[in-house]
Amino acid sequence: CGDDEFAFADFAAEYQGHPPTAVESAAILLRLHSAPIWFHRKGKGRFRKAPADILQAALAGLEKKRQQAAAIEHMRAELVVGRLPPELAALLPQALYRPDRNRPEIKALEAACVDSGLSAARLLLKCGALASSYEFHYNRFLFEHFPEGTAFPACEPASLPVGLPRADVAAFSIDDASTTEIDDAFSITPRPEGGWRIGIHIAAPALGFTRGAGLDAIARRRLSTVYMPGNKITMLPDEVVQAFTLAEGRECPAVSLYLDVTPGLAIVGEESRVEIVPIVANLRHHDIEPVFNDETVHGGLPDFPWKLELSLLWDLATVLEAGRGKAGGNEDRIDFGFSVDWNVTTADGPGHVSISRR
Repeated sequence: CGDDEFAFADFAAEYQGHPPTAVESAAILLRLHSAPIWFHRKGKGRFRKAPADILQAALAGLEKKRQQAAAIEHMRAELVVGRLPPELAALLPQALYRPDRNRPEIKALEAACVDSGLSAARLLLKCGALASSYEFHYNRFLFEHFPEGTAFPACEPASLPVGLPRADVAAFSIDDASTTEIDDAFSITPRPEGGWRIGIHIAAPALGFTRGAGLDAIARRRLSTVYMPGNKITMLPDEVVQAFTLAEGRECPAVSLYLDVTPGLAIVGEESRVEIVPIVANLRHHDIEPVFNDETVHGGLPDFPWKLELSLLWDLATVLEAGRGKAGGNEDRIDFGFSVDWNVTTADGPGHVSISRR
């Protein structure tokens, strides 16, 4: 046919060589409708042959779709047999945590999941793209909350404050064995008139940099250290943490709250200070829990270092809890400790989690 518009009935007559029957006309009409690349519909029952340039573009689009379908099929087959296609490896975080279902790599992954009966995470674990389920969950957290990574930008170092008064206390902390970022401690000092002055001391790394400094921007952006069993993402660079952690044997800058307590454990005064606090001990849960626990507290404590201090803090906490109307509210609460041994490899990859009741 030429480049002009034509009616399907005329085209059917020319094709058949005689006036077409209704069936012959309908067959031609259906074929014209099924070839939109070659024939463009111009009205009711009328068509026009596609211009050469438009036809070439349409054929190129068809070829592109064919190649894309072949690529999807190849990636699907590779995934099903446990091999990770390099195209998907480059998109791994996005494929796992924010998949774009218009991408051929994601279409291949979803098709492979259907064929294998596995979730995307399990299938990629099988293909070696993930070392363990821990890596999947940890990387998801990083993808959502640390899209730029956990590394710290270059910034000026922190400096220890000078000229702060030195507290006349012997402070101690209580933490897990794995804790290196010790950020709080206690002290107990007898008062001349009876009772005690109880100190709560909080590490103060913010004293080491000024408002608007690089470290200040980092702290404002992160706000807190992220803790998890076997790992953590600190709020500040490690050199700052080590400079201000309340480590045993050091004198550390801290923000202190002091409570003046009577022998009957009534609070009669309070005071806050920014000062240098001597840290005399870093107590660890695994050392004190065998002698200071729910049974020994109620059944009689044995003699051990820091018995007086821990007993006093326990008694004060109990009194304050009762004052808030929560006496006995934690009697049935079970607390657990978690530790991870990364030197142990399990069927799920490196790392073995131990859970113990405190």
